[in-house]
Amino acid sequence: MINPLKFSNVGIVSYGVYIPKFRIKTNIIAEHWKKDPLTPASLGVKEKSVADWDEDCLTMALEASKVALSKLKLDPKKIGACFMGSESFPYAVKPVSTTLASMLGMKNEYFSSDLQFACKAGTSAIQIIASMIESGMIDYGLAVGSDKSQSKPNDVLEFTAGSGAAAYILGNKKSKWIASLKQTVSYSSDTPDFWRREKCSFPSHAGRFTGVPSYFKHVKNCTNALLNHINLKSKDFDYVVFHSPNKKFPIKVSKQLGFEKRQLRHSLLVENIGNIYSGSSLISLANVLNHAKENEKILITSYGSGAGSDSFYFLTNKFISSYKKTQIKSQFKNSIYLNYSDYLKKMNIL
Repeated sequence: MINPLKFSNVGIVSYGVYIPKFRIKTNIIAEHWKKDPLTPASLGVKEKSVADWDEDCLTMALEASKVALSKLKLDPKKIGACFMGSESFPYAVKPVSTTLASMLGMKNEYFSSDLQFACKAGTSAIQIIASMIESGMIDYGLAVGSDKSQSKPNDVLEFTAGSGAAAYILGNKKSKWIASLKQTVSYSSDTPDFWRREKCSFPSHAGRFTGVPSYFKHVKNCTNALLNHINLKSKDFDYVVFHSPNKKFPIKVSKQLGFEKRQLRHSLLVENIGNIYSGSSLISLANVLNHAKENEKILITSYGSGAGSDSFYFLTNKFISSYKKTQIKSQFKNSIYLNYSDYLKKMNIL
């Protein structure tokens, strides 16, 4: 049982996003496998980001973290925790978060761990760091969601699995918050809808079973639990972010929960980058923060197969107006589009 805690000492002080420059159109994938071109169209994903052959979740996490740090006059040695969420870690045994901390110049005395909870591992990192800051254990913490998302060729996941990373630096009330964290809750269950065994190159999934009894159940129950704890209704929020395995799921669940289409504005980047797994919700939140103004309410609910959701209530602060925004869509401008063969090479499949 979760004891609902009202946070008063935690906020976002900076964030960074990295999207690889390579892209593949989903109709190219459909054409290669002679699939119905309406299949990717029904998912609402026109193209997805593709990491280069020498990129992985660590290199992308480093790029996003460097962007976040570049917007602050903060000595990395003052960061007391580094937690990284991913489902595409390069090692079965060896932490990546410590390598990231070392690359960023963090001091050796810090809390650290690699987190695995499918697509919600990045938001789990935020929860852990927020709790540490609220308790007074640390003043600053780095939470990252990064994935070179895996998908088996000729599987429906291939239309959506993208690559990228988002990094968030959280700080206590002595820092200049872009947005303060008011509350967070989670909703979890043992639902075997998506998994990847040791030594397997690609994940398996339960097809349509991953929808109603998993994604929708967890996202709806977690969001409603948060709304009940904070005594707010869907109409009270300026923006809402839901995990986006495709475009149709977040639109459908938002409608079921009573949110309006305008509240989803700026959060449906999945159409152009695909599902970044652990980075999905966090990249969408970053784009919302790019457009939000002072004293606006943001609700975000992630989802991770296995299964669980994390919900957060953020309230933007006055410093958001002076914060130098993290460019996201501008990273799309120099995109290099791949044919199917080159796409497989980038993903180290050929």
